[in-house]
Amino acid sequence: MERENIIKDKSYKYALRIINLYKYLIEDKKEYVLSKQILRSGTSIGANIEEGIGSPSKKDFINKFFVAHKEARESHYWIRLLRDSKYLDYKLAESLLNDCDEILKITGKIISTSRKSI
Repeated sequence: MERENIIKDKSYKYALRIINLYKYLIEDKKEYVLSKQILRSGTSIGANIEEGIGSPSKKDFINKFFVAHKEARESHYWIRLLRDSKYLDYKLAESLLNDCDEILKITGKIISTSRKSI
């Protein structure tokens, strides 16, 4: 039985939200450029976390989590841009930003804790 992994679960659920956001932006808003950017960065977070979990070394683990952290920052940017350009309503954007902020806090803590143990 696999142990619960909060960041793995949160990043996966966030990726699903981003995929649904992408579909909404394409189908309802007919927005094709920004939607592709948020799809790439938002789903990349979890992919890098998965790679980090399977890393053969502590250095590679930290590197993958650092990339995931950077992708979360990029996602934060795209969501703010979509909100401020009125493609997303404020409530949905804030919900996505809150999820993104949680991921940023957790990945940041994992990176700093892991660096101390090198």
